[in-house]
Amino acid sequence: MKFGMFMMPSHPPGENPTLAFERDLQLIEHAEKLGFDEVLIGEHHSGGWETVPAPDLMIAAAAQRTQRIRLGTAVVNLPYHHPFEVAERMAFLDHLTRGRLIFGVGPGALPTDFMLFGLDPNKLRPMMNESLEIITKLLEADEPISYDGEFWKIKDMFIQVKPLQRPLPLAMACGISGNSVEQTGKYGMIPMSASVFSPAGADMLQRQWAAIQESASRHGTVVPRESWRIAQPVYVAETNEQALEDITRGATREYHEYFFTLGLKGLFEDYPGQPIDEITTEQLKRKMGWLVGDPPTVTKMIRELHDGTGGFGGILFITNDWADQGKWMKSMELFARYVMPNFQGTAQGLTASWNALEEKARLWRAAIDAAGGIDKVMVNNLPKFGQDSIGRVAQAPAAADQA
Repeated sequence: MKFGMFMMPSHPPGENPTLAFERDLQLIEHAEKLGFDEVLIGEHHSGGWETVPAPDLMIAAAAQRTQRIRLGTAVVNLPYHHPFEVAERMAFLDHLTRGRLIFGVGPGALPTDFMLFGLDPNKLRPMMNESLEIITKLLEADEPISYDGEFWKIKDMFIQVKPLQRPLPLAMACGISGNSVEQTGKYGMIPMSASVFSPAGADMLQRQWAAIQESASRHGTVVPRESWRIAQPVYVAETNEQALEDITRGATREYHEYFFTLGLKGLFEDYPGQPIDEITTEQLKRKMGWLVGDPPTVTKMIRELHDGTGGFGGILFITNDWADQGKWMKSMELFARYVMPNFQGTAQGLTASWNALEEKARLWRAAIDAAGGIDKVMVNNLPKFGQDSIGRVAQAPAAADQA
């Protein structure tokens, strides 16, 4: 399983944006050092909380600070940009990252953003579809192409710098609309889904995956299950109580001041009669399925989510500014040390070796006790201990009796 980060990024209004961007870049560097696989960065233009308007520029900066970790857009909102410009910039960016780019796309979801551009929300998805068709042709074509669509028209256009990766990995933010899963299957894209950690949430994800596979089958593409990414808030601390305490202030503020203002109150209809401003962080965690707790708890939650969906290929941390930088970095370190190995097989050999040693040591101790204690065994069998392995020390009692 792969592990990455999805950075909207989100910071409380009123902070110094220069320092906030620097913290984001430091988290990307830290993620690479800890062995995370990828970081994907969002695009937003309004609202005060989500502050990166150009994820490609953020990726270019991060590429200069890293060597291995893959960097991606999550997402470029295609209706906001001319498709030729997007294709050319992404191909160029793939070279700047030395072939580490993941190109994620979407239609745009923040109402104040598409209002800023004067776009009809009912036209966002068809605009994205046309743009995506043009972009994929431009990325692959070795000769000029033309396109006469409802929203975009190009004539004899050609990008002179092709992506370093051929093909360039494409990803789609899969929401509740049928269009996103249809396009994912049509182009064989990496699906990026948001999870609600509940039986209903797992069922929704299963239906989403089935729709992607049905679309892929119709279009003759392949979307392997191991390419599927699930994005979810993740925070790990030494104890469950400490984890919830660490994020309570930041999470409560972000949801009450930002997400509820955007109209997400309907997600909490499970609490009829409770004023929205009285919803607690514990209720948010339970309802939204945050992967928050100590390492064993988070490991268990990921296993349950994996089993409930039928399996996926990666978890993306939704990195929110809910705790100070030091605590976020500590959370990432705890995850890398104690959660990742359970899904990547990196500690299986060590665990098996330790279990084998424990069994041999048990036999050794039993043999020593039967021989009359360590002093007697060492005096009467010292040469034998020098020659035999621990696994053969069970012969020691017989030798001691003969002595």
